[in-house]
Amino acid sequence: MSLIYLDFNRTTPMAPSVIEAMQPYWSTHFMLPTQSHVHASAVSEAIEGARESVAFLIGCEPFELVFTSGGTEANNLGILGAAEFDNTMDPLDGPPHVLISNIEHDAVMQAGLQLGRLGWDVELVPCDADGLVSADEFEKRFRESTQMVCLQLANHVLGTLQPVRELADRCHNRGIRLHCDATTSVGKIPVDVTQLRVDSLALSAHKMYGPKGNGALFVRRGLELKPILFGESREMGLRAGSENVPGIVGFGSAASMAGRCVDEAYETLAELRQRLIDGLRSNLGEQVLIHAEHVDGLPNTVTVQMPAEAKRIQKAARHLVVGLAQSESPPDEMTRVLRAIGRSEKEIGRAIRVSVGWTTSREQIDRAVNLLAEAADYPSP
Repeated sequence: MSLIYLDFNRTTPMAPSVIEAMQPYWSTHFMLPTQSHVHASAVSEAIEGARESVAFLIGCEPFELVFTSGGTEANNLGILGAAEFDNTMDPLDGPPHVLISNIEHDAVMQAGLQLGRLGWDVELVPCDADGLVSADEFEKRFRESTQMVCLQLANHVLGTLQPVRELADRCHNRGIRLHCDATTSVGKIPVDVTQLRVDSLALSAHKMYGPKGNGALFVRRGLELKPILFGESREMGLRAGSENVPGIVGFGSAASMAGRCVDEAYETLAELRQRLIDGLRSNLGEQVLIHAEHVDGLPNTVTVQMPAEAKRIQKAARHLVVGLAQSESPPDEMTRVLRAIGRSEKEIGRAIRVSVGWTTSREQIDRAVNLLAEAADYPSP
């Protein structure tokens, strides 16, 4: 039996069309775009074509998009690069203040810790039991010294959609920057930075069937940033280092594919997700708890609390690839998020994350339900 991937947050394969688009840039067009050679112009044109494709996907201008080595660098640049311009305050107001939701990805949380080491006052904003962080919770913590707010578009563990647009309006009324991590969302739901009104937004290629190690940061026109990498200047002066040309081209190809398919994919993914939930409930009844079930969320992601330990289920259903919490120190993101919504260590140990993808079939969902139901009754060693 072949493996059934039900953790597409981590196991997403590249689309064949993406691989095909990248091939010439590993061999025929291997030059750097800045070289003064006629063949380098083809590489430069390919990069700018990819920039246009990614920009079109999220509704921005191409010059507002900076290619990075992934979502982690994009988040770091959006937060630390902006902080370089926001770290001077009236001594009477105290150090600059940043608000970060307590269920952000590690890339945002660790960048926030770095702000703390640089002298910023870093405050975490709690979520509710569904992983939802309200705009009211942020606004009541605004200060005269608040310079930045960080809120993800959707949670990477629970799928919960966050009120980014509502928060953006409140931030801009106070002159506060809003950075948004949308790596989990772009390619799963329509994302338009103009409608969201964010100041910066991070996205990642491999979350939409593109290559790993490629990302981008949307930087709203007029927003001042400083680079966080130093060397030969690239990407409009905001990033140093040679461009990963094959990866950028692959990112552009994946973005074009996502732009064509995102609306149709949303309906299909949502139907598959619900089929999985219904199947587990039909087989296991009230023994199954669906986290964040009654709030708006991504169409593909669900975290399920099973009636048995997740590691035992994983061992019994060895043909399934699912996400588990790793609570060893330091705890992983799944553990952090489940703790943030009030789950006990025993409950966290029974949680699995499932995130269906474009290649998931109804037959695979039904087979996965059967495997999980059988595994839940698998005798303990």
